[in-house]
Amino acid sequence: MLNLERLRTLDALARHGSVSGAAEGLHVTTSAVSQQMAKLEREVGQQLLARNGRGVRLTDAGRLLAEHAARILSQVEIAQSDLEAQRGQVVGELRLGAFPTAARGLFPAALGHLRDRHPGLRVTTTEMEPAAAVRAVLRGDVDLAVVLDWYNKPLPVPDGLSRAPILDDPADVALPAAHPLAARAEADLEEFADDDWITWGEAEFCHEWLLDTLRSKGVEPRIAHRAEEHATQLALVAAGLGVCVAPRLGRGPLPAGVRTVPVRHAVRRHVYAVWRADADRRPSIRAAADALRAAGEGIA
Repeated sequence: MLNLERLRTLDALARHGSVSGAAEGLHVTTSAVSQQMAKLEREVGQQLLARNGRGVRLTDAGRLLAEHAARILSQVEIAQSDLEAQRGQVVGELRLGAFPTAARGLFPAALGHLRDRHPGLRVTTTEMEPAAAVRAVLRGDVDLAVVLDWYNKPLPVPDGLSRAPILDDPADVALPAAHPLAARAEADLEEFADDDWITWGEAEFCHEWLLDTLRSKGVEPRIAHRAEEHATQLALVAAGLGVCVAPRLGRGPLPAGVRTVPVRHAVRRHVYAVWRADADRRPSIRAAADALRAAGEGIA
């Protein structure tokens, strides 16, 4: 009889590609992963892992069993969802992920709602960027993630995931109070062609969106500073070091010396929740999506 937890370990190894990655995804030690795999090899009587430089790789038998493990675990997820749906109670554990401004702007209200309405549900949360969050949902590392795309740049969402809209998040341009456009009622992005830009990290989804959008308007942006957090970006704006795009979700009070100007042709982020389609019937997933949507309605 194959042990389900050992199959889960094999599946994590196949998805993450390393013992350390599997251990991180499963929230266990690398030693625990190695022990589980050694036991699984004894159970099946075949070698599932082989040395590959300093790491390991799956053997042919390992890949074959990993394919079966993925299907078995998916069926287990469906069975758990069906049992939860039949019971009709929002209980158990739910793991949520969200990009930082959604975590700050949505989680406090949504998690408070879930705690009050469903005391038998234990929720844990993690901050993660949208693309990483989608991968985490696919791997089963989180149950539901809050992600985003821009009005002119969709986030690729693979087959096998369900999604539900939460809110549309308008974005402004934040600029120093002394900037010539600070008193404007609205402005076009291309009017900031001569400004230094403060943006997100290299290759991040929002950074790539800004580059693509400005270049589509004939502007090659001068990227002066990079910061992951909007609060840090706004602090740099307050110091007169450039301008930045400032979404309203989770923004909080502006620092002294910073003004925001709406973009004439509205710049919006579409914020939505994603989860594995085989978990569609879980009452906890539906309850979390509803709580997030209610939190978004309180902001919009």
